[in-house]
Amino acid sequence: MGRCCFYTVGTLSLLLLVTSVTLLVARVFQKAMDQTIEKNMVLRNGTEIFDTWKKPPLPVYTQFYFFNVTNPEEILQGEQPQVEEVGPYTYRELRSKANVQFGDNGTTISAVSNKAYVFERNQSVGDPKVDLIRTINIPVMTVIEWSQNHFIREIIEAMVKAYEQKLFVTHTVHELLWGYKDEILSLIHIFRPDVPPNFGLFYEKNGTNDGDYVFLTGEDNYLNFTKIVEWKGKRSLDWWMTDTCNMINGTDGDSFHPLIAKDEVLYVFPSDFCRSVYITFSDFKSIHGLPAFRYTIPQEVLANSSDNAGFCPPEGNCLGSGVLNVSICKNGAPIVMSFPHFYQAEEKFVSAIRGMNPNKEDHETFVDINPLTGVILRAAKRLQINIYVQKVSDFIQTGDIRTMVFPVMYLSESVLIDEESARQLKSVINTTVIVTNIPYIVMALGVLFGLIFTWMACKGQGSMDEGTADERAPLIRS
Repeated sequence: MGRCCFYTVGTLSLLLLVTSVTLLVARVFQKAMDQTIEKNMVLRNGTEIFDTWKKPPLPVYTQFYFFNVTNPEEILQGEQPQVEEVGPYTYRELRSKANVQFGDNGTTISAVSNKAYVFERNQSVGDPKVDLIRTINIPVMTVIEWSQNHFIREIIEAMVKAYEQKLFVTHTVHELLWGYKDEILSLIHIFRPDVPPNFGLFYEKNGTNDGDYVFLTGEDNYLNFTKIVEWKGKRSLDWWMTDTCNMINGTDGDSFHPLIAKDEVLYVFPSDFCRSVYITFSDFKSIHGLPAFRYTIPQEVLANSSDNAGFCPPEGNCLGSGVLNVSICKNGAPIVMSFPHFYQAEEKFVSAIRGMNPNKEDHETFVDINPLTGVILRAAKRLQINIYVQKVSDFIQTGDIRTMVFPVMYLSESVLIDEESARQLKSVINTTVIVTNIPYIVMALGVLFGLIFTWMACKGQGSMDEGTADERAPLIRS
């Protein structure tokens, strides 16, 4: 009986070890879990994933920071601008997808992304309807830019002079964000109805959407989960000078496909940035105990390089690294995008304005993604709106102002997974970890039985060495 147990334990140990190695090499359980995740991460009507995509449960907050100009008269005399940061003015974003329709046998889905903003007083420095900000007169700079067309130059000169427009104006935060009636634009609106009489940095963006999207559901390939294929009825943009620059790549930034590899490059199309950007892995993070890959926008995205030459119409008109002239997609307004405080931009942009203090912690755009599920655990999109200003001889309003990229405001749009959602996601991840670790459990059992086998072998050898009482007795007894 003992010998039978001995061989049984040894055989079982060997079988368990061989099985575990085979399972590990073939990645049987890992592939099974990956296939399950790939199959479930699809936008299908009635599923939890679809409901979460249609109406994201996590709260998104947008903080607005303005640059208040403190020396307007000196600036017009050619001196260096001095600004002070005022903010945050915090709004909670209410997001939802509407007009949802499936197409192409469930492989595509069309929708609009609605956004509404609700002011959060307890997270803000003041009342946006009361607090005043002195900043550059964007409508005036816009019409001056339009005056490059000589046909209407004299008309614009006369209007700006007649209405006694100044280069710097003072408005409430609420007016600068959501709009106010502008005298010059109101007059132009009579002749050009497509030009709205009101101006605001987020005018007509509260309770509205940025156009129709067509997304891939991930039905054909999990890598295509929520990838954009069309925006406003177009498969590509038409603002930039090359096909590559005009490509609409990636998702809208609200979701990513599952099973993300660390060396993978992800693409995002933020429509307010007027182009697609890519993000790359930069660090490992842990949010509420959940593992995450931190992805950031590399410096090369806005570098003054041959790869980005197509973003500088007309050809060769690049302002420098770290900024993007988006006037071509903003109705000709001389708007230049950058990261806050000209983070990652050339030193000339930072040193031109007193009050710029770029730093990674406050001004970097990042997204922390759980690599298994593709779920966003934490993110911050940070963009700055600037105006390109220069002295224009026929417009005395510009005085002797220096040619520069002038900061107006920046925003920080952030999201963080709550503890309850993190707990539910952690349960899913833990189940996956247990299943994928089954080969190691089998191997551990094999090692355990191997140790028992070794112990039994040693014990048996010890018994053979000692022998029985008759075997130990002398051959000749007295």
